[in-house]
Amino acid sequence: ALTLAQHFDTLEAIEAASMEELEAVPDVGPAVAESVHTFFRQPHNREVIEQLLAAGVHWPAMERPQAGGQPLAGRTFVLTGTLDSMTRDEAKAALQALGARVSGSVSKKTDYVVAGADPGSKLARAEALGVRILGEEDLLAMLDRGS
Repeated sequence: ALTLAQHFDTLEAIEAASMEELEAVPDVGPAVAESVHTFFRQPHNREVIEQLLAAGVHWPAMERPQAGGQPLAGRTFVLTGTLDSMTRDEAKAALQALGARVSGSVSKKTDYVVAGADPGSKLARAEALGVRILGEEDLLAMLDRGS
């Protein structure tokens, strides 16, 4: 959703997007593109959106991230366990602000797993795949220097 919002800037642009335009968005494949495209063409969904707009609900245009200000662009992180200095949502937002993609599952495409207290199975999966594991201190240092 965030990738679509940043790519198209406005709800109206997403609504008007063709299948080809949706599939051109990074991390959006044919199945997601079809689901989004179909959603905005179903009469009930159009009615709900119109009712929300009529009631005063508006979606602000997204600001596109600046390319130079995205030192973690192209890197994928997974957060697991409890962090002491911030919530996982706060860590996710901080990483995304630097251009990182934050995933909920570990795969061979994962660049880093940030492991807090009681990390669970994601840590074991990362170790099995040879994914680099960061502690909370490593994450904080990376966020402080922006890389």
